[in-house]
Amino acid sequence: MPRETGRLEKAVSRTSSMHVDGESDGRVLPTTGPNADDRQSAEAPEGRRPTKENTEQTTAPRTQSRTSASSGLSGVRGVARKDKQVRFTALLHHVTVGQLQASFYALKRTAAPGVDGVTWTEYETDLDARLTTLHSRVHQGMYRAQPSKRAYIPKPDGRQRPLGIAALEDKIVQHAVGTVLNQIYEAEFVGFSYGFRPGRSPHHALDALWVGLMRKKVNWVLDADIRGFFDTIDHGWLKKFVEHRVADRRILRLIQKWLSAGVIENGAWTDSDQGAPQGASASPLLANVYLHYVLDLWAQRWRRRHAHGDVIIVRYGDDFIVGL
Repeated sequence: MPRETGRLEKAVSRTSSMHVDGESDGRVLPTTGPNADDRQSAEAPEGRRPTKENTEQTTAPRTQSRTSASSGLSGVRGVARKDKQVRFTALLHHVTVGQLQASFYALKRTAAPGVDGVTWTEYETDLDARLTTLHSRVHQGMYRAQPSKRAYIPKPDGRQRPLGIAALEDKIVQHAVGTVLNQIYEAEFVGFSYGFRPGRSPHHALDALWVGLMRKKVNWVLDADIRGFFDTIDHGWLKKFVEHRVADRRILRLIQKWLSAGVIENGAWTDSDQGAPQGASASPLLANVYLHYVLDLWAQRWRRRHAHGDVIIVRYGDDFIVGL
């Protein structure tokens, strides 16, 4: 079924291309992966059979502070899972020096530097002092996000995909905040969402699609890709969507700083009143939050209340397939 899987195969290519030539770091990874209950509910919508591969969890970086950090984040995860309406008012305190360190070591070491010109190896020199200072600036409101550096990687069709390479400290803070937010959103996201999530990969999405097409009675398959999605995300709506679960104003200000930092290309700065740069650590999570409210919840409601017969849905980032 080459046509049906084409978009998701492109997602495999996209994930791999995020690392070529050291141009960008990967997705945000949480401290812990989804538990067994999460995996069961995630696989139920498409009737997937459990496999050993599909129940493996993403391993987080090991640091001395990982145990205490995991304990604190598990409390956030537990509350998010128990109460789907709660809004979290105090999250920034989970961004500790230890969490910043774990995020630093989770970054791709050979990634190209951003506008700051600082490489991973250079920053590791006197790391403790650097992270202590960074932590202080973040918590005192003195942290300032730097513009992303524009870079391009080739698409399979010959076009160029724009990336935004963040400064190293922006990568660290984005990853740390994303680790905290993932505890909330992994209890929120629906089962047919596979892109940029812990313990899930393009191969899991393809597996779910194959099982759905083979086991469900579908006559039509819609293969869709949202054109220019990352470049056109509406900041106003994204902020409203995040605020459904996050009420910590300090976290919201950090997200706003990243979104409005702009892009530098050929020495010229460009304002960013919309979009989230591909390549930034926080962008995949923010994109999933946006599509969760714009697409996933609507599709889930329509399938349950209005659809006649079998319906399968698999989404990976801004690519999705619907079978009717």
